[in-house]
Amino acid sequence: MADQTHVLFVEDDDVIREATQLALERDGFVVTAMPDGLSGLEAFRADRPDIALLDVMVPGLDGVSLCRRIRDESTVPVIMLSARADSIDVVLGLEAGADDYVTKPFDGAVLVARIRAVLRRFGHAGGGDRTEPEAAADGGLLTFGDLEVDTEGMEVRRGGQPVALTPTEMRLLLEFSSAPGTVLSRDKLLERVWDYGWGGDTRVVDVHVQRLRQKIGQDRIETVRGFGYKLKA
Repeated sequence: MADQTHVLFVEDDDVIREATQLALERDGFVVTAMPDGLSGLEAFRADRPDIALLDVMVPGLDGVSLCRRIRDESTVPVIMLSARADSIDVVLGLEAGADDYVTKPFDGAVLVARIRAVLRRFGHAGGGDRTEPEAAADGGLLTFGDLEVDTEGMEVRRGGQPVALTPTEMRLLLEFSSAPGTVLSRDKLLERVWDYGWGGDTRVVDVHVQRLRQKIGQDRIETVRGFGYKLKA
């Protein structure tokens, strides 16, 4: 998997950038490392990498703005790197379209594991336990009011109009649509959508649910306080 994976890494700290690039290359990744957001955007457009790692605080074009620019052009997976776990930058990055985030300082093995988890979700990696959510197993068209979910064609329509979802948003919707009316906990969604085999930050789930609601209807996914979320049947 890794020997075919091209990573765009945007980080302004020379030591972190060089050390992380070497660590990723030792794991077989091809890495393009850039020191600022503008050069990162140019590299993204030129190379079309398989995944982007973006530090939040980079000069020229900050990581959140760069993520938005990338998301305007592509559904390529994005992982944000943030120096503070409680920073508002984490939420801003997720709202901008990032699929996950890693807190600095990070262990190289943890970063590689998170990259591989994201790539499995996006179909770039082999050998995963689950490459498709359970909803896809039955195939066919699922209908919830004016919302239609094609689990074979991986397409969504609302009121007959196509809805553009990122791969992570699509996987999240497929999990909900596989069990309409059933409450899914944040931990379960982290495990099944984000491939977390360990405890993760539930803000990732909350922000993605918020983004999904904006696209399929605010009242389509219900919050069950203290338990999680469910798709209204």
